[in-house]
Amino acid sequence: MAAFWTEADFDDHELVHFVHRPEVGLTAIIALHSTHLGPGGGGTRFWHYPDPAAGMRDALRLSRGMSYKNAMAGLPMGGGKGVILADANRTRTPEMLAAFGDAIEMLGGRYVTAEDVGMGEADMLAIHQRTDHVSGLPVAEGMAGGDPGPFTAYGVYLGIKAAIVRQLRADSVKGVRIALQGVGSVGGGTARLLARDGAKLVLADLDGGRAASLADELGAQAVAADQIMSVECDVFSPNALGAILDEQSIAALDCRIVAGGANNQLARSEHGALLADRGILYAPDYIINAGGIIDVALEYLGRRAGTPNSAADVNARIEQIPGRLNAIWQEAETTGVSPDRVADAMARKLIGRG
Repeated sequence: MAAFWTEADFDDHELVHFVHRPEVGLTAIIALHSTHLGPGGGGTRFWHYPDPAAGMRDALRLSRGMSYKNAMAGLPMGGGKGVILADANRTRTPEMLAAFGDAIEMLGGRYVTAEDVGMGEADMLAIHQRTDHVSGLPVAEGMAGGDPGPFTAYGVYLGIKAAIVRQLRADSVKGVRIALQGVGSVGGGTARLLARDGAKLVLADLDGGRAASLADELGAQAVAADQIMSVECDVFSPNALGAILDEQSIAALDCRIVAGGANNQLARSEHGALLADRGILYAPDYIINAGGIIDVALEYLGRRAGTPNSAADVNARIEQIPGRLNAIWQEAETTGVSPDRVADAMARKLIGRG
């Protein structure tokens, strides 16, 4: 693995912590991009990377994205991310999770973790045995916390509706054709909300059976995972892994809006301008998908303060997402700068790097 500070995605990160505990099978990276606004908040990803350098790139990019996401959501949190480099069998043991919890505790509260791809509530409970700097824990009904996926889905749903109003001049999603890439917790939750409102859905997932099952449930169409990005639609909604929008994939898009819950959708920073050049309205990912971090941040902050927040508190903040998107789109239209660059500039000012 090359030195992390030579990576293109290294952005004056405050800390990059490499954790290696071979006796329990743990190799992990914890990256803190900024703690200007508070402790670095961001989930832990459990993923197998055939090339470990890709895990480092994910940690760097995702932690920077969390700095921006938390700042733009108005949370007193900085940006951090954990990445556990799973083996090919995705072996996971209590000892591994305990060692990862110890690594978080060693940072003394500078990093607060939660669920991300490959991790769930049970994993957070295991990590919580070794550190209090964890969120996304099971909570009582109606309270902030627990699985952040439904909250992320709610924000994505609201953001898609805002994009449709702005770009399509439509006052509802009824009859709007929306192609969703990935139908896990976030994509599936978003699909159900859109279907309830009468959208025409096309679904795809690496697990073809999952996509087909949800399509049957919702009266939608399922297509192969390698076809979804070229489907003719009004909205393309990426809700799987990131770095999918590059020169080739953007050229193949047949849509007027890109709005979804995946992190780091642009393969490189210049790809946002390519979307704008094609007349495709882009919802910056860390704005539209902030619902989950709003949920787990309010859980953690409330627990630490002894004044728990409710799910209603979380939803009230999530419902501000369309307004943020519209402010970004309006400035992009006025200045001619692509929405992703507008959002980045706003976020960097908030974290003292503007």
